[in-house]
Amino acid sequence: MGKHKSNSGRLQLKIDSDVVRQIRQHARSCSKTEVCGVLIGNPSEQSIVIEAAIPGLNAAQAGTHVTFTQDTWEHIYRTKDAEFPDQRIAGWYHSHPGFGVFLSDHDTFIHKNFFSSPFQVAWVFDPVSDEEGCFGWNGERLERLSHIEISDKRGGEGAGETGKPEPVGFQDDFEMEENVKQPIAASSYAPPRWMNWAATVLSHLSALCLGLLIGWYVFPRILVLPVDPLTGRPLLDQPIVLQDPLTSSPLSKGDPGKAPAGQPQTDPSATGKGKDAHQQ
Repeated sequence: MGKHKSNSGRLQLKIDSDVVRQIRQHARSCSKTEVCGVLIGNPSEQSIVIEAAIPGLNAAQAGTHVTFTQDTWEHIYRTKDAEFPDQRIAGWYHSHPGFGVFLSDHDTFIHKNFFSSPFQVAWVFDPVSDEEGCFGWNGERLERLSHIEISDKRGGEGAGETGKPEPVGFQDDFEMEENVKQPIAASSYAPPRWMNWAATVLSHLSALCLGLLIGWYVFPRILVLPVDPLTGRPLLDQPIVLQDPLTSSPLSKGDPGKAPAGQPQTDPSATGKGKDAHQQ
C-alpha cells in the first residue's frame, strides 16, 4: 500500500442526513451485535460527499466485530451497479453497540485491506450512547476527522410547499383531550361538611347493627330448665317459677290451680263451702 497524501485535518466530509438516519436505523436494529455497510458518494482530493449507503447483508457477526463475507460483497456490487452506477464506494460504516467511537485492530485491518484509497473513510456509530464519528487517512495513519458536515438535500424547500395535509386523527385527538378535561374540572366540587358527618354516622351505625346481628347468630344463648335430681332429665312439664322482685315471693307461671312450691294447695270448692257456712 502506497503512502496517502490526504490530510484528515483538512479533509472535508459532507454526508446527507438521510444516509446518517439510515446508518442509525441499521445499527439500532441489532443492539447486541455489530452491523456494517458501505458508503456511496463522489470523493475528491480534499472533500468527500456521501450520498447513499448500502447495508452489508449476510455479514459475519461475532459480537464485538463484523466481517464482510463473499455474499456481502456480491450484494453490495449488485446493488451499486443497479442503483448507483456513476458513483464510487467512498468508505464503509459499522456499529459499536456500547463500545464507543474508535477503530479497533480488527476495524483497522478491514480498512487497510478493503478501503485503502485516500478518499475512503470509516463511519462508526454507537447505538447505545448515540455517539458517532468518522475516520480518514492522513498519510499512512487513520485519524478521526475534525470536519463533518451533515446536509439536507431537501434544503431550500419553502414552508407549506410540500402539499401534505394535516394528519387525519389530529383534530379528533385534540377534541377528545378537551372532552376528557371537562369531567376532571367538574369533579373538583366538594360536598358540604354536614353531609360528610351524616355519612360517617350512618356508616358507624350500620357497622354496629351488623355486629349485633352477627353476635346474635354466632354466640350461644343459655336457657335454664328444671332438672329431675334423680334422673337428670329436664322437667319440661313442670311450671317455671319466677320470683317477685318486690315481695320475694315465688310467682307461678304454670297451672293457676296449683299452688307455688312450699305452699298448701287450696281447693276453690272448699273455700266456697266455708264461706256459705259462715254466711248461714
